[in-house]
Amino acid sequence: MTVDHDSSSGFRHAVVTGASSGIGRAIAERLLAAGWRVTGIDRAPSGFSHEGFRSLQADLAEPHALVAQLAGIGVVNALVHAAGYMRVGRLGELTRENGEGMWRVHVGAAEVLANALAPHMTEGGRIVLIGSRTATGATGRSQYAATKAALTGLARSWAIELAPRLITVNVIAPAATDTPFLRDPGRAGTAPVLPPMGRYVDPAEVAALTAFLLSPDAGAITGQTITICAGASL
Repeated sequence: MTVDHDSSSGFRHAVVTGASSGIGRAIAERLLAAGWRVTGIDRAPSGFSHEGFRSLQADLAEPHALVAQLAGIGVVNALVHAAGYMRVGRLGELTRENGEGMWRVHVGAAEVLANALAPHMTEGGRIVLIGSRTATGATGRSQYAATKAALTGLARSWAIELAPRLITVNVIAPAATDTPFLRDPGRAGTAPVLPPMGRYVDPAEVAALTAFLLSPDAGAITGQTITICAGASL
């Protein structure tokens, strides 16, 4: 039987990484407002005060340490992996530490969380990975782009595996989004270009698409990468 996603059912429980800030926080707020229970996984305290929110503090750069914290988490209907960061550098400037660090957070944490949660996820569950339009390539961002591009391979592979259980897996790939991440000193020298619409993507727009992909109306959408770019990819 497919899980009832209506807020009155009380069965909707999403795990959201990066819920303390930016896109992850916007997603958590949107889901809580819609009646979901949310477990946020962050390195920093979330700052949420909502009866439907539970915080787990963990370093996503050490994803295997997450497994023990997931014990007793209860039934999970959705996983949203929104945590991430960017380090930049052109060829000749790339460092192993930056590449490995982004890989652990963006890809390794997604693997560990999905591996632990998906086998026990309810039928009709949902997985959404927050990628980036940069995954198609960008000057000075090759290591970041590589980690975000890897999410498409994960999502399409998992979508095939989980289709018989009606669990969907998709990637949302935003262009530059108006969050603290946009002003991260770690991306100095590769300032984002203002999209043709004359504004950056609003995190609430990413949250709205995430909420749709978690809804029954999106039950036939799986294995897809959906770009939100305010015209940047035109």
